[in-house]
Amino acid sequence: MAAEDGAARARWWRRLSQRVSVSGGAFAGQLRSRLLVWQRLDDDFFEALTEVLLSADTGVGLAERIVGDLREAAARGRVHRPDQAVALLRATLGERMARLPRGLDLVGEPAVVLLVGINGAGKTTTVAKLAHRLRQEGHTPLIAAADTYRAAAVEQLQVWAELAGVPVVGHRPGADPGAVVFDSLQAARARGCSPVLVDTAGRLHTRQPLMAELAKVVRVIGRQQPGAPQEVLVVLDATTGSNAVVQAQSFQAGVGCTGAVVTKLDGSARAGYVLRVEEELGLPVKLVGIGEAIDDLGPFEPDAYLSALFGDVTAPTAPAGDAGAPA
Repeated sequence: MAAEDGAARARWWRRLSQRVSVSGGAFAGQLRSRLLVWQRLDDDFFEALTEVLLSADTGVGLAERIVGDLREAAARGRVHRPDQAVALLRATLGERMARLPRGLDLVGEPAVVLLVGINGAGKTTTVAKLAHRLRQEGHTPLIAAADTYRAAAVEQLQVWAELAGVPVVGHRPGADPGAVVFDSLQAARARGCSPVLVDTAGRLHTRQPLMAELAKVVRVIGRQQPGAPQEVLVVLDATTGSNAVVQAQSFQAGVGCTGAVVTKLDGSARAGYVLRVEEELGLPVKLVGIGEAIDDLGPFEPDAYLSALFGDVTAPTAPAGDAGAPA
């Protein structure tokens, strides 16, 4: 069984790497064409690095911190050449991302996973894909169809849930989402299901009344199941780039997100915003969607992500301590 799990994980790593490498190709190309052509770590190099990072949607704050750290490393003699600076950048990002928790907290009877996000981010399909994945891992999930506002949302979720082989609890359109959650938790206890995956209505993160309504759903869950929701995952559309950071920040402030799910990772996104979500918000990307099939959702692998993002630009070079003086 362990060998099978390892093989499945390796396959997922390859699929994730292939997807990210499409969007990361432009980033790696800029590293080669704009940074590795320099002969020394001077102001022009660091200015070019800042521009490359900004073009990848890392944001001004994160770009300045990254460049500042590399300037300090150069001043201390840790790196002498542009290729070493880029390699250190890759290694540093990997260390930072490794500190964030990636696994889902599913401890509870039942545990509750709440998915939130704006309209069109992919919450409904993500709920079903997550249910499918958890069922394969031996869990007995139940889906709460708490998106009662969007036309045909429950029907869409039921179609996907049938593919996943997971039961759905839903009410009529326009019903109180809190009532749906209440009934879902009751049903989960009666059937011995866990976790309960709660699909919510998409809402603009700038509309405070809608955010307050979502906070009410969280309170209903907490009253019915102490300690829940164990996970509040904000679903982010990869194609929205830096705007996803603003969305994540708003939902985190409104309902206390524990992690993010990145959907539609189809190569059109400027992949640096993932770094920004994690660095600026401390919000780990826990899952990533890379397609439309029921099994196109899996764990986010930071090392696979960075390897694909940087490509072969950070191939091993001589250790910094053994490097000669800059040309």
